[in-house]
Amino acid sequence: NKPSAPCCLDPIPTHPPTNHFPTPHTHTFIPHTHTPNHFCLLPPTPHASTTPPHQFPPLPHPTCSNSFTPHTMNQKYDAIVLGTGLTECVMSGLLSVHGKRVLHLDRNKYYGGESASLNLEQLYEKFKPELLKTDEEGNNVLPQDLGRSRDYCVDLIPKLLMANGKLVKLLHLTGVTRYQMDFAKIEGSYVYKKGKIHKVPATPAEVAKSPLMGFFEKLRCKKLVSYVHSYDETDPKTHKGYDLTTMTCGELFKKYGISNETEEFLGHSVALHTSDKYLERPALETVKKLNLYANSLAMYGGSPYIYPLYGLGELPQVFARLCAVYGGTYMLDRGVDKVLYDENGKVTGIESNGEKAECDMIVGDPSYFPEKVRKTGQVIRAICIMDHPIEGTSDAQSCQIIIPQEQAKRQNDIYICCTSYNHRTCPKGKYIAIIATTVETSNPEKEIQIGLDLVGSTLEKFVYILDTFEPKQDGKEDNVYISRSYDPTTHFETCAGDIVDIYERLSGEKFDWSKKLAQQSQE
Repeated sequence: NKPSAPCCLDPIPTHPPTNHFPTPHTHTFIPHTHTPNHFCLLPPTPHASTTPPHQFPPLPHPTCSNSFTPHTMNQKYDAIVLGTGLTECVMSGLLSVHGKRVLHLDRNKYYGGESASLNLEQLYEKFKPELLKTDEEGNNVLPQDLGRSRDYCVDLIPKLLMANGKLVKLLHLTGVTRYQMDFAKIEGSYVYKKGKIHKVPATPAEVAKSPLMGFFEKLRCKKLVSYVHSYDETDPKTHKGYDLTTMTCGELFKKYGISNETEEFLGHSVALHTSDKYLERPALETVKKLNLYANSLAMYGGSPYIYPLYGLGELPQVFARLCAVYGGTYMLDRGVDKVLYDENGKVTGIESNGEKAECDMIVGDPSYFPEKVRKTGQVIRAICIMDHPIEGTSDAQSCQIIIPQEQAKRQNDIYICCTSYNHRTCPKGKYIAIIATTVETSNPEKEIQIGLDLVGSTLEKFVYILDTFEPKQDGKEDNVYISRSYDPTTHFETCAGDIVDIYERLSGEKFDWSKKLAQQSQE
């Protein structure tokens, strides 16, 4: 689908990248000489400029998985993972690094599941097959004004990475950064207020000019932000007498005289809460989220977000490669006929195509266990293909826009994620904007109309609705650990939290963010 990108069957290059610039935190910022806005995330090393990346075996490519499928699955495994969504692929990588023998199956012929990236032809096949026409040779004919199908890599579940967030830390801890995944910075984060789009300030100059707050409100907000940034959970001197584990966030805001409009801005656009329920929860949660935003913003400047070139479909594959490197077995296009349990209700394995694989535990997405999950709601998403940037973003080639619930007269925020050729998700001159929110009424598309109006005219639009699920049990009784469905937010923090939660439940120990996983495994 992407001829200019290295195929996962290609060998990893042995020459080191050039121009290494360390960042204030834990990443190594490595711009490409031919594309200065693109960079790799590599773990820090005292000889980063001379140490070539390690060599690893190639992963089977989704389109040729059968040639890598073993002759039989009638074996005993420590763990079986069902589905190749990001959560499942990260878990298979974590388990493999810790010495577990893993079998990883997916009923689809491609990696990614719901978090896959599709080309233009695949989008039409999935959402508008009735519009596809064929030529004399039987090939699908697509609208010429949209460009080549292969130039599109459109995420079904659009999400951005916080530059100093949990998922980026997982990339480092698992070592997949050695594969030199390419990322590009998201140019800006915006918030909708009173009918207009405003940039979330990223520099002191932008704060001074921002119309989001008045002059005196900025002074009050500055005092709050100063307190938040100096707060150290382990140092009572920085607490100023406040117990943030019992004080609610609403009470903390009132202590500093913060107005309702500033509450909305800080809570939804900076702390990234999805509703106003956070005001009634302990303030410590929001303080940590505000600091995460600030630390991520300090990584590369301008925006706290980064995004992989060619879409999020690359992320499951690098974790799948990690699992394969440590001995994991992959089978694509392989469904599950039956999940097997013993007389005590503990999982013992699966049956598939007349074969049986035994195991001690199973990790899977909700679609494999309909009887073990409960529906939590629905998410509507609209994929918009445009030939212009979003108005009000200073012609940004990539951005995030949050429409807080009060601005849309709703109970949940609306999210817009926009990328372009800069991230290799579409041809030059085209833009991909994806709008998402939690469904609240019987007319979901009307709920996102405010987002569609902000996006403006579109060349094509694909709208779809997905049910969301969560597990009924924690998995400790039957050893079946089920992930949560992806929420409508445009960041991975909730997803990364689910990954860590599953890991802690099945391992029975806290996840240690301070150690490389290989080191944890040896211990």
